[in-house]
Amino acid sequence: MIKSKSRKIAKILLFTLPAMVPMVIFWIYPIVKSGWLSFTDWDYMSPSYSYVGAENYTDVFANEGFWSALSNTAVFAIGTMIPTLVLGLFVALLLNSKIKGKSIYRFLVFSPWITPTVAISIVWSWIFQPKGGLANELLGLLGLPASQWMTSSSTAMLSVIIVTVWKGIGYSAIFYLVAMDKIPEDRYEAAALDGANFWQRLRYITIPGISPTTFFLTIITMVDSLKAYDQIQILTQGGPSGSTRTLTYLFYQLGFEQFKMGQASAVAIIIVFITVTLSLIQFKLSKKWVNY
Repeated sequence: MIKSKSRKIAKILLFTLPAMVPMVIFWIYPIVKSGWLSFTDWDYMSPSYSYVGAENYTDVFANEGFWSALSNTAVFAIGTMIPTLVLGLFVALLLNSKIKGKSIYRFLVFSPWITPTVAISIVWSWIFQPKGGLANELLGLLGLPASQWMTSSSTAMLSVIIVTVWKGIGYSAIFYLVAMDKIPEDRYEAAALDGANFWQRLRYITIPGISPTTFFLTIITMVDSLKAYDQIQILTQGGPSGSTRTLTYLFYQLGFEQFKMGQASAVAIIIVFITVTLSLIQFKLSKKWVNY
């Protein structure tokens, strides 16, 4: 019995070790290291440091910039989540219809997601140029006034949200397409026999059938919004006047611009805490979710 158990443990370790090693090196160790640094006054440059206890956390929570970044993160998360899910569902419904060349359209829709965010952000920075940019040219054709886009604190966050949503639509659409394929066809046939129209089938069959996917995408999109950095760095650098500074960008500024690595690590731990909380919510509620 002891030998058989040892063999089972050895087999489990053999199969899990290749996945565990990079996870420990690139995920668990950095989190532990950040947690440790959050209790020091390390300035990222000096070899010496001192333990300051919870001082970094109290300083972060007393900083108005933190609460502004937290508010911006919430606006960014909600502003990207809702359009991404709604437009992703709309695109999925179009691609799920009987049209020729579905594979090509699916590739085109999904291509923004696999394109590096830096490249996408550079292209959109040209589009959002106040003078000569494509966005303002289109507004002019529609008879609408030009916008300052990235250079105004009132529209900078909208610019970042538009880029993020454009990138994420294909991702959510692919998930919705997979979810729709799992809905039994006989439900639609029975609804058609009962005289249900498209909107009734969408409301009473499709939306309930894909609701677990909607819940999953909601959590994933919100978690992704917490770590958004590339598009903010390329488009706005957290400005103007901190209007697009999120928690992740605040971490970058504290650690690599102001050299307050202790406070930056404290912000990183707060981000991890929020991420873990969202993941636990998903784990708990997904058990109760009705999977059609």
